Amino acid sequence: MTSQNLFLFLHIHKDKILMKRPPYENFPVISNERLSLREIHSDDMNDLIEISFYDAVQATTMEQAIEMQTRINEDYLSGNSIHWGIADRFTNRIVGTCGYYRGFDKGEGELGCVLLSKYKGQGYMTSAMSLVIDFGLNEIGLSRIWAITTKQNQQAINLMEKLNFLQIAELEDEHVEYELKM
Repeated sequence: MTSQNLFLFLHIHKDKILMKRPPYENFPVISNERLSLREIHSDDMNDLIEISFYDAVQATTMEQAIEMQTRINEDYLSGNSIHWGIADRFTNRIVGTCGYYRGFDKGEGELGCVLLSKYKGQGYMTSAMSLVIDFGLNEIGLSRIWAITTKQNQQAINLMEKLNFLQIAELEDEHVEYELKM
């Protein structure tokens, strides 16, 4: 390969070369003084039925929640996503989930998150999403981070705005798209 061809190859594929996409040798654990973002284990599933989703469909049974988590794990192993359980550092109990669900093939990441209702309003998600954003920018090497929610989900909108996201589009079915201001 000539140097000119190598330059052209690197220019065309720069996002894929610079990105450190999943899967990783060891599933990344990210933590701060309050919480730990870690891999979801089978013994976490009882706590997750209430907040188990895949492609905007919510699980209603343990069987469905396990099936959805299996699909999420397959997406991770395929290099398309990374999904953490948000664990309280003192109890190690899962209080929610968050991660990147698509976009890695373009050097981007769509954020998603969900929190068990009894933990809402306690700062868990702000803390978790800050860690995930930092990981996406500094470890994966994402060039763009975005999130989609409904116009009625004021808690998610407040969270996005607190995390320096700006609304960039109104979408179908009362959804809005937010993008991290970089």
